Amino acid sequence: MENGKMGWSVADTVDYKGYPADKAKTGGWVAAALILVIEINERLSTMGIAVNLVTYLVGTMHLPSATSANIVSDFMGTSFLLCLLGGFLADSFLGRYMTILIFTIIQILGTGLLAVSTRIPKLRPPPCSNDGTAHRCQEANGTQMGVLYLALYLIALGTGGLKSSVSGFGTDQFDEKDEKEKSQMAFFFNRFFFFISTGTLMACTVLVYIQDEVGRSWAYGICSLSMIIAVFIFLSGTRRYRYKKSQGSPIVHILQVIVASIRKRKLGLPPSVTLLFEDPHGVARIPHSDQFRCLDKAAIAVESDYELGNGSPPNPWKLCTVTQVEEVKMMVRLLPIWATTIMFWTTYAQMITFSVEQATTMERSIGNFQIPAGSLTVFFVGAILFTLAFNDRVIMPLWRKWKGQQGFTNLQRMAIGLVLSALGMGSAALAEVKRLSVAKSFGSSHVPETLPISVFLLIPQFFFVGAGEAFIYTGQLDFFITRSPKGMKTMSTGLFLTTLSLGFFVSSFLVSVVKSVTGSKDGKGWLPADINHGRLDCFYGLLAILSIINMGVYLLCATWYKTQTPKSTTTAVVLEMEGHLKPPGSANEERC
Repeated sequence: MENGKMGWSVADTVDYKGYPADKAKTGGWVAAALILVIEINERLSTMGIAVNLVTYLVGTMHLPSATSANIVSDFMGTSFLLCLLGGFLADSFLGRYMTILIFTIIQILGTGLLAVSTRIPKLRPPPCSNDGTAHRCQEANGTQMGVLYLALYLIALGTGGLKSSVSGFGTDQFDEKDEKEKSQMAFFFNRFFFFISTGTLMACTVLVYIQDEVGRSWAYGICSLSMIIAVFIFLSGTRRYRYKKSQGSPIVHILQVIVASIRKRKLGLPPSVTLLFEDPHGVARIPHSDQFRCLDKAAIAVESDYELGNGSPPNPWKLCTVTQVEEVKMMVRLLPIWATTIMFWTTYAQMITFSVEQATTMERSIGNFQIPAGSLTVFFVGAILFTLAFNDRVIMPLWRKWKGQQGFTNLQRMAIGLVLSALGMGSAALAEVKRLSVAKSFGSSHVPETLPISVFLLIPQFFFVGAGEAFIYTGQLDFFITRSPKGMKTMSTGLFLTTLSLGFFVSSFLVSVVKSVTGSKDGKGWLPADINHGRLDCFYGLLAILSIINMGVYLLCATWYKTQTPKSTTTAVVLEMEGHLKPPGSANEERC
């Protein structure tokens, strides 16, 4: 009876009671769909706040445009940076289920506090006054900004914990060794980014409209309520979920290799790699490579590594296996590509900061309907969805006929994304030149709040950067998952998400530097409080130039990656994913 039961169980997973997961009663697409509800509502809340936050900071809190842009960039950057914390807690202590539940509650608290802070008059400054000669506005004080910051960073903390675990917990619901469930997992991955985009689309249309026309407290209250409903839907699947036991944090494994190699830095490497330590009982092994030989010293076995003796395992902080060392080498090889894709997300940050500010000064009417400035990002999301569909239905079939391949490689997709982002900044600079020429035609003191120039002039910059995201996001996700060892998939996904985080922080840093360098005593410069009196076109031009330079560096790094990645290691990753990894020595080590 027990053998029959185990025949229907899924390897390495348990049910909510801790027993081996029954394939007939747990997992599958229904369980994964219940988890996806959390992701949709997380995107709805986070992006619904982010895409229109700059207009609240400038129009209601009366902060300068550059300061407001930095607040939004820092908020988004922190959200993605905290994915590393969420991933560490999920891998080491809480597990993915509890991580999702706890951080969803944190996000509910944050959105609820934001709804309250925008509702209470004392938590925002009084409206601007106009005495006929001057337009005077009082900036938000420390207490008002403190409550706002508390709400935003509670949301950022919740977002970080959720994004680090939702995709992983969703894939835990499928058995890779079952062909039917393996195809369902592919369906899950294909729809995951689609649902993210759908949530963003709802955020920049419906929620932004409610913020501008009904009230921000109502919109943020809807965010909080939607997350509460999502929690109950998520909890309803508790009995259906499959849970994987924690294998320990990959960060700890990486640190062990680094510490062990530093401790043995004075030792000489053995004449043959066969003398390096390897776990004789290990199933999944990665063949040795010649790159980063200094890390190989972590696998040199000496007597002091076995502290307890009597056949006990070695101290992992003193001796690591060849496979552990090779896993770290694989992660190190990812770093140049990681560093050169950060610039894309710096240009992306402009789409929800300065581009929205541009929109607030332009004609946005279609008949009697006034388009909310934050809703211009609908063209951004539309470009993503259009590009994904066009790539799937047109580019990939043509590529298969021409090259016999399944489409662009992950490195090629990232390169296309970087090119499109540079074009986006170039088109943004040209659009701003036109907008500023209209503003200057009125003179310095008679510029109207709404310039007689159509907001649709901004569509090209949204389209180029949106199309670029469709390529670079999928390319990065594919690259960091398929080029990392199986035991470090969560770590590599977190590494990918830090490019988004650092992109926002770099944007904030560049804004501060440009404001400091170009500013003058009268408060002017490239990025003054009122963008009608600045040179935002020069800032966009600077980003375009930096994007082109970064593209050149990326091409060098991509070429280096292809020439420095041993074929044996690349093959090992693919075979490991398919569950057919051969032991070391079964294939000759080659270098591309």
